[in-house]
Amino acid sequence: MPPLSESAAKGLRVALVAAFLLAMALQLVHVTRATSSTWDEPHHLLDGYTVWKLYDYRLNPEVPPLVKLTAALPLLGEQLTLPPNQGRSSSKEAFLDGRAFVFGNGADRTLVPARLACMMFTLALGWLIYVAAGEMFGCWAGLFALALYVFDPNFLAHGALVTTDAGSACCIFAAVYAFYRYCRKPSWAALLLTGVAAGLSLAAKFTGIFVFPILCLLAAWEAVLARSSTVLLKRLAALAAAGVCGFLILWAFYGFRYEAAPMGQQMNPTLAGYLDRMYDQADARHLATLARYRVLPEAYIWGLENTKQTEFEDTSYFWGKVYRHGNWEYFPVAFLIKSTLPFLIMLVLGGLAFAWGLRTRKRELGFLLIPVLIYFGFAMHSDMDIGARHLLPIYPFLYVLTAGAAYFLFAWDRRWAFALGALLGWQIVTSARVGPAYMAYGNEAWGGPSEVHRYLSDANVDWGQQLKDVKAYLDSNHITNCWFDYFPDGAIEPSDYGINCKRLPTTSGLWWLDLPTSVPPGIDGTVLISDGNLEGIEFGDGPLNPLDSFRGMRPEATIDHGVYVYSGRFPVPLASAIVTAHEAQKLLAAGRVDEALTKAQSAVQLAPDSVPVLTAYAEALTASGRREQALEQYRKALRSAQTVRPDLQAGLAADLQKRTTSLEASVTAR
Repeated sequence: MPPLSESAAKGLRVALVAAFLLAMALQLVHVTRATSSTWDEPHHLLDGYTVWKLYDYRLNPEVPPLVKLTAALPLLGEQLTLPPNQGRSSSKEAFLDGRAFVFGNGADRTLVPARLACMMFTLALGWLIYVAAGEMFGCWAGLFALALYVFDPNFLAHGALVTTDAGSACCIFAAVYAFYRYCRKPSWAALLLTGVAAGLSLAAKFTGIFVFPILCLLAAWEAVLARSSTVLLKRLAALAAAGVCGFLILWAFYGFRYEAAPMGQQMNPTLAGYLDRMYDQADARHLATLARYRVLPEAYIWGLENTKQTEFEDTSYFWGKVYRHGNWEYFPVAFLIKSTLPFLIMLVLGGLAFAWGLRTRKRELGFLLIPVLIYFGFAMHSDMDIGARHLLPIYPFLYVLTAGAAYFLFAWDRRWAFALGALLGWQIVTSARVGPAYMAYGNEAWGGPSEVHRYLSDANVDWGQQLKDVKAYLDSNHITNCWFDYFPDGAIEPSDYGINCKRLPTTSGLWWLDLPTSVPPGIDGTVLISDGNLEGIEFGDGPLNPLDSFRGMRPEATIDHGVYVYSGRFPVPLASAIVTAHEAQKLLAAGRVDEALTKAQSAVQLAPDSVPVLTAYAEALTASGRREQALEQYRKALRSAQTVRPDLQAGLAADLQKRTTSLEASVTAR
C-alpha cells in the first residue's frame, strides 16, 4: 500500500482527533445524564449564578470562580428562582441554598447544561494534549496520547462535573505548555499565553498557585540545559511579566474589587473573625497581612483560609482505616489504584524508551516530569486526602510522556506497534467496563472497582452520584420500607430523586445541618449505606462507627460500587443513642434541662461507652447542678476516648481532659 500523501495524512489526523474528542464527549454526556448530583455541585453552581446575577462572592468562596462562572453561564437566559440569603454561615448557606436552587428549579434543567459547560475544559485539555505531544514527539504520538486520555476513567468520572478538578488540570497544563513554546521560540504572544493560562489556573482552583514554583523550576531547567545564568535571568524576567498578567487576570475574575460583596455586605463569618479561629495562627497572620494590604481579593483570601481549615478538620480513609489527618503514602497508593494498568505499563516502558532515545529530549523530559514531581510533592505533603481527583493535573503531562515513550519504542522496532495497540485496546475495554460508574474505578491489580473501597473511599468511590440508580433499584424491587445512610445527606437528599427512605445519622446531618432524624434501637426492612459512611469516614472507624456491624455482613446488592444494600432486622443501638444524645443537646440549648437529662439518660442506656453520648449526658448533669455525677461521666468519656487509636483520639481526648479538669476545679472549690 503506497504511503499517504501529506494532505491525506493531515486529513486523517484531523478526522481521528475529531472522532476521539467526539467519543469522549459522548461518554461525558452519558455520565452527565446517568448520575445524580455529587456533594459539591449545587453550591458551586449557585455561587456561579449568584456572582453573575448579584456580583456577590460570599456564598461559596471556598474555591475561586472560573469553573463556577463557566457552569452557570448556560443558565443566565433561564428564568430561575434564586433562594434568599438567610444570613447563615457561608458554608451552611451555600449548601442549603445550593440544594434549594438546583432542585427547586429542576435538577436536569440546571445541572445538565452546567455540566456540559464544564465538559469544555476536559475536551480542551484533550486537544492540548494532542497538540503538545504532537509538537514534542510528532503528530502520531499526539494521537496516541489523546486516545489514552479519552478513555481515562478518572477524567470520565470528573470531566463533566461542576467541580474544579478537570478545569484546574486544563489550565495548569496550558500554562506549562505555553511556557514550553516560549522557551523554544521566545515571543510576546507565547509569553502572553503563559500569563493568561497561569491567571486562569489561579482562578480555577487554589492549587493553581503551584503553577508558579513549577514554572520557576522549569526556568532553572532551561538554564541548566543552556549552562547559562543569563538564560535563567531572562526566563525569570519573562515569568515575572507573566506573573503580573496572571495576577491581573485573577483580580479580573473578582471584578477588581477587594470586598466579597457590594454595598458593604459582610461575609459570615467575617474574614477577620474567620482568621481568629484558624487552627494555624502562623498561616492566619500571613493571610491577615495579605488582607491588610489588599494584595488579593477578600473572597480569595477567605477561600485560602477555608482550604487550610478544611485540610485540618477533614478525616481521611486509607487502607481500611480512618485517620484524623492525612498520610504521605495516600496519593502514591491512590495513583497506583486509580490509574489504568495499560497506562502504568506505558510508564514502565518509558524506561526502555529512555534508553532508546527518549533521554535525548532533555527539554521535553524536564517540562513533563518537573510539573509531576512538584505537584505530587505538594499533594503528599497535604493532609487533604479525600480523593485521587486531586491528582488530575499530573495526568496530562504523563500522557504526553507515554506518547514520547511510544514514539521511541516504535522507532526502535516497528513491531512495538502491536503491543502499543494492545495497550490502547486494553485502556478502552477497562474504561468501558465500569462506565458510567467511573467514579469507583480501580484497576485489575487491586481487584477492580468492586474492591476499591478496601483501600480508598470518599470521591474515589462515593461522592453521592448513585441516587438515580438507587431509585431504579428500589422501584424495580418494589421496596418501600427502607433506611438510608447517605454520605452527602443535606447537601443533596435522597428525596430529591424520589427516594423516600427513613434517615440514618451522619455527622453533617446531625451536628451541622440538624436534619430531622429518628432512629429506634432496632430497624428492619431494606438498609442502604453509602460507602463513605460504611467505612466510618465521618464518625470514625471501629467502635466509633454507628454502622460498623454492617461491615462484617455481605450485602445482597451493591449499587454503582458505592451503595450497599442489606435486608432484614438489624440492631443499631449506637446510631439510636447518638441521635437521642443530639436531641438532648438541643433540649439543653433551649433551656429544657430536665427533658434533656431524661433524653441523655436513655441514650447512655443504649450506648454506655460512646464518647459523644457520655459527653451529652455529662453536659446535661452539669446544667442540672449535679456536678459530681457530671464529673464521673466526663471521666468515663475520657477513658473511653483514650481507648481509640491515638491519631483519632487526640482532639477528642484533649477537649474532654480540659472539661474534666475545669469541672474538677469547680467541684473542689465547693
